[in-house]
Amino acid sequence: MSNNIDCKIRHVTAADANIFAELGFEQNEATQLQQDAEKEVEQLLLIKRQLMQEISAWIAEHNLRQADAAKKLNVSRPRVSDVVNLKTSKFTLDTLVMMLSKLGKPVSVTVG
Repeated sequence: MSNNIDCKIRHVTAADANIFAELGFEQNEATQLQQDAEKEVEQLLLIKRQLMQEISAWIAEHNLRQADAAKKLNVSRPRVSDVVNLKTSKFTLDTLVMMLSKLGKPVSVTVG
């Protein structure tokens, strides 16, 4: 039995390319899908930033050092720094919601 795994890279999509066109969608549909995806990503980033700003405001309001906030949140001090510096790519929505919950700031969602 052979344990050879094919790891050859056959195609690399350029960063500025439309991934949907690369996948074979017709141009009109690929353009629309890309626009929709970009819109969803922007909405997600907006929500993450808002939650991070709430956490940062709570820390400032309570005059806490990042190390003290980290203890309250049960995370490392660098994680608190990432929140304060709005490093959205390092967090999921559920992580940010749980952090706010630990601070006594439950999150509610309104659709509309």
